[in-house]
Amino acid sequence: DLRRARDTEHYRLARQLRRTLITLDRDYLDDRRFPPEQGSGVLVMAAPDERSLAALATRLDEQLFAGAPLPLDGGKLHAHPDWQPDHA
Repeated sequence: DLRRARDTEHYRLARQLRRTLITLDRDYLDDRRFPPEQGSGVLVMAAPDERSLAALATRLDEQLFAGAPLPLDGGKLHAHPDWQPDHA
């Protein structure tokens, strides 16, 4: 049962399956425990309520994941309601 698996197991499995790990758990922002280069991308979301979280998820889907299978491969993003895509 993956719901009871350790964070490290989720991180390893996401890489193995070539999936972006999407979570509310800020522990994944710790680069010592979860080195970005050893992952297929981590998206840590934060919002004050469920409505804001749903709106953020919609924006991320449209602006970050559209057209890119692993847009965060080897990287991390901590997204919040004020998040704006980096077009630099």
